Amino acid sequence: MKPPAFSVLMFSLLLAGCASNNRAAPVSAPQNGVTATPALSSGHFLNPADSHRTLAQTGRDEAEFPAYVGQLKMQARAQGITEETLDSAFAHVHFVDHVIKSDRNQPEKKTTLDDYLRRVLPDWKIKQAQDRYQRYQGDLMPLSQHYGVPAQYMVALWGMESSFGKIQGKEDIISALSTLAFEGRREAFFTKELIAALTIIQQGHISSDEMKGSWAGAMGQNQFMPTSFLRYGADGDGDGKIDIWHNVDDVFASTANYLATEGWNAGQGWGSEVSLPVAFAKEQAGLKNEQVKSVGEWERLGVRLADGVSAPDRAQRAWIILPDDLDGRAFIVYDNFRTIMHWNRSYYFAISIGKLADAIAQ
Repeated sequence: MKPPAFSVLMFSLLLAGCASNNRAAPVSAPQNGVTATPALSSGHFLNPADSHRTLAQTGRDEAEFPAYVGQLKMQARAQGITEETLDSAFAHVHFVDHVIKSDRNQPEKKTTLDDYLRRVLPDWKIKQAQDRYQRYQGDLMPLSQHYGVPAQYMVALWGMESSFGKIQGKEDIISALSTLAFEGRREAFFTKELIAALTIIQQGHISSDEMKGSWAGAMGQNQFMPTSFLRYGADGDGDGKIDIWHNVDDVFASTANYLATEGWNAGQGWGSEVSLPVAFAKEQAGLKNEQVKSVGEWERLGVRLADGVSAPDRAQRAWIILPDDLDGRAFIVYDNFRTIMHWNRSYYFAISIGKLADAIAQ
């Protein structure tokens, strides 16, 4: 089913950070709807006028790509990738110029949290998430018990990353990663991801022809980068393969394994909206270790939970975040929120996952 143009735009916004998603990155400054213009390997910034020009016009000559692929194969051989795997994976490898354009021309438009939530959490998606949660109870509950991760978070991430498997991306992963490595801006990163993708093929989890995903290399229904697949991928149905493209048991298990490995606390939620005292200092907000206080300490400073929200353990670690600075909403968040931020370092994304999970569980 072809998604509407608006959904495609929002999905592209989410995928723009996929090269750093699902990698347990340190929590740092979030991407609040703004993506900075990426720096080229030379240290200069891309001229906006070049965003519609080909790589051959702005950098490396596209004619050099076949020779570069030969170098990539040499690196893969040195890391244990067999000739059989290389022959299969690179049988149809090709330069993908629009991948370069996507990487260099990521959206920069500023949005607000309210705008973002309206776009990514329409009523139909919440309803579908609730329906999927009920439909897959038999698959979700054993995994939830095994990993200590509530099932609603598995479904929320599934819905946000691929619209429950419907939008996974159709790019040939080997071609996309080879092209991005060739571009040179993040050559080491994408070469590492390429070797990981070849390893996945060699291990027999997916065939070369079936390894499809986003332009940035994110794959499957939970949009793992290849290195994340190797680290967090889990066999949910015991068939000996990890298939996050077609097998929902493996999708759920891999998502739960990711969150559990990154420190999910089964006894906590993610956070909730709060009101702040008039004298609240902006410098108190953030997710750095030195900005943490207990829930009780925040309460004594005048932070108040929204009406109807159950107060957590007052000794629990908590942070205050301001996705849109002091002009917008304020949230008190817990360690589980920081775990979600490992998946995608965006306040907006992590809040959307928490809110969708809450709606599923109602």
